[in-house]
Amino acid sequence: MMHLIEETTDYLKEKGFDNPEIGIILGTGLGQLINHVEIIKEVSYNHIPNFPTATVEFHKGKLIYGILEGKKVIVMQGRFHIYEGYSLQDVTYPVRIMKQLGISTLLVSNASGALNLNYKKGDLMLIEDHINLQGGSPLAFKGVELLGERFTDMSAPYNQKINTLFENIAKTHHIKLHKGIYVSVVGPQLETRAEYRMLKLIGADAVGMSTVPEIIVANHLKLKAAAVSVLTDECDPENLKKVNISEIIEIASKAESKMIILFKELIKTL
Repeated sequence: MMHLIEETTDYLKEKGFDNPEIGIILGTGLGQLINHVEIIKEVSYNHIPNFPTATVEFHKGKLIYGILEGKKVIVMQGRFHIYEGYSLQDVTYPVRIMKQLGISTLLVSNASGALNLNYKKGDLMLIEDHINLQGGSPLAFKGVELLGERFTDMSAPYNQKINTLFENIAKTHHIKLHKGIYVSVVGPQLETRAEYRMLKLIGADAVGMSTVPEIIVANHLKLKAAAVSVLTDECDPENLKKVNISEIIEIASKAESKMIILFKELIKTL
């Protein structure tokens, strides 16, 4: 994998991706942060050597380099999921590239369902811990020790200093920001009533199909990592309604302005 990483990194450096400080992964329906970035370079995923290609219709599929709040950032506008047929190594390959280019901090967003019924559609949740139910690990491959410690510590996968800053920013701007545990499943099908009951029983507050692999690799690479979920639906097994994907995207888009404030104000302080 090291040869592939070097090839991809060299390509992006030639394109002008010069020592970014912060990496950002934008989740489903959460692409408007790009409008606040002074874009210097952007490259479609399908032009980048060894990069996966986003296949989900509401994911843009661009890697963007620019300035946000005075900091050099690299932004994934669209992410990858194992439900697209990718391996966990594919899904997390961009995190390894961003690290190789120079980032020291990774910020992640996602759209997820609220298992905690005290949380409502359109609310934000700061992830303080997670449960991996994706059936594997992005570190489970031969030669992983050449890229970082094989037995990566996950006692505190989300950076406490950054999380505290997020909480303070939310208070200052009167943004409701829950804290909770995120569980990542494979998808792409949504959960059954019985599965929602199980996920609540094991302690999860929100469920989605991403983020955990990227956070695992961020910890493998010793990056400071944090993640915020936009809660787009309420997963009440006793009152479960049919899923409306267009409604989920609309709710994510409406809530995104709050997430943008959190990310921009945080980046000012880093």
